[in-house]
Amino acid sequence: MLNRPADPVEDVKSAEIQRLIADMIETMEDAGGAGLAAPQVHVPLRIVIFHAPSARNDGAAVPLTVLINPVVQPLDERMQVGYEGCLSLPGLTGAVPRYVNVRYSGLDRDGAVVDRVAEGFHARVVQHECDHLDGVLYPSRMDGLDTFGFVEEVRRAMVEQKE
Repeated sequence: MLNRPADPVEDVKSAEIQRLIADMIETMEDAGGAGLAAPQVHVPLRIVIFHAPSARNDGAAVPLTVLINPVVQPLDERMQVGYEGCLSLPGLTGAVPRYVNVRYSGLDRDGAVVDRVAEGFHARVVQHECDHLDGVLYPSRMDGLDTFGFVEEVRRAMVEQKE
């Protein structure tokens, strides 16, 4: 499921889709993640959920968002490298370049249009989750694998570099 593009959602309000969204929210909360894409729970549909806690998003919290059939567009060419992890690659992390500012659109769980501009961590998590819908995992976005590894080892290496 993780290595192929996901299919568009046809009926946003169907009971099946609503159950899937509820299950995804529960799974994300149980795992303590910032986001989750339907392909990560073995459902090849274009649905992502995410939130951005204020502590990780320069003090501006983004509440739980359900985004169906999303489209993401960079607003400029500026990119920033940041460490990412993924519920599909537990215990691993790596430095990934992402666009700093993006606009995303799609539908919420009630079928209403969502159209937002995001920056910083908010933009990063949207891009990360939407990549899953195209069969892309974050290591393939990295400039090299020299920063990819187990979280504990990468942290230890970063501390040693500072000393």
